[in-house]
Amino acid sequence: MIILHVDSSITAENSVTRSIGEAAIARLRTLHPDAEVRRRDLASDPLGHVTLGDLGDASIAEEFLSADVIVVGAPMYNFSIPSNLKAWMDRLAIAGITFRYSDKGAEGLAGGRKLIIASARGGFYGSDTRQAWLDHQETYLRGFFEFLGVTDIAFVRAEGIAMGPDARAKALEDAKTQAAAIAA
Repeated sequence: MIILHVDSSITAENSVTRSIGEAAIARLRTLHPDAEVRRRDLASDPLGHVTLGDLGDASIAEEFLSADVIVVGAPMYNFSIPSNLKAWMDRLAIAGITFRYSDKGAEGLAGGRKLIIASARGGFYGSDTRQAWLDHQETYLRGFFEFLGVTDIAFVRAEGIAMGPDARAKALEDAKTQAAAIAA
């Protein structure tokens, strides 16, 4: 089994998503002790915005497709995802490799793998909140990866991390509990 761990948080050791992602990796290693973990840190080794010259390069998509499980650390920045994560995702969506168009419309070609999103949000943006309409993070991630054919998606979420130290600690503890319950 190959596990790809992608981090995008710029906050280094203070990152909630990095902490949650590591908890998810620890759980997966417990379930699959022989798994190989590959890492891509988009903060320390950014890709840059996609250019026309990048369109023929499938190396990022091939790295993604070689993994059985992908753990993505995706903090909410300004109601969406970090631009470095978007740059990585832009390199995943390649017609003929991760999706195709047919007479029935778009069809994802990247199914058969599990995706775990380590999500962190300063406030509360769940579907049961007044701020749900501002969630352009998790809704975007789900829509994008489902477009590629990935339907086995789990969110491990820490919400309210900017609501004070106690709320942050509780949110992180709850997310690590969620990570410890991952089934793969």
